Amino acid sequence: MKISTKGRYGLKALIDLAMYANSEVITLKSISERQNISEGYLEQIFSVLRKNGLVIGRKGAQGGYTLSKPISDITIGEILRILEGELGLVDIKKATPADKLEKCINENLWSIINENINNYFDAITLEDLVNKYKTESENIIYFI
Repeated sequence: MKISTKGRYGLKALIDLAMYANSEVITLKSISERQNISEGYLEQIFSVLRKNGLVIGRKGAQGGYTLSKPISDITIGEILRILEGELGLVDIKKATPADKLEKCINENLWSIINENINNYFDAITLEDLVNKYKTESENIIYFI
């Protein structure tokens, strides 16, 4: 499994949105500037997120995006599945085992690894990452 830039940048942008939203809409331009991600690429990512109901877009001069639900209800697994598709090392759903050995490997190795990957990402919420980032940012000491 490899997470593409779409998944990585989408996650980064959603964390930014969660940190700066405070019940107001945030423009893609502001996310783009803070996170150094192309605004055009963010438009593509947010189009997918909007179509899947994770963000709400508002058009116009005061337009931008906001999350569709509380950050405590959004898991990293949900975000990555929207942006990347199914999460797993081996796509065993499409494969029909050719023999008993392959079936044994699918059931006792690949399906368990895939399940653990999904459980791991589903156990972490957007709120968890926002809180970790804020905590780590507060512990930075600057010297001049």
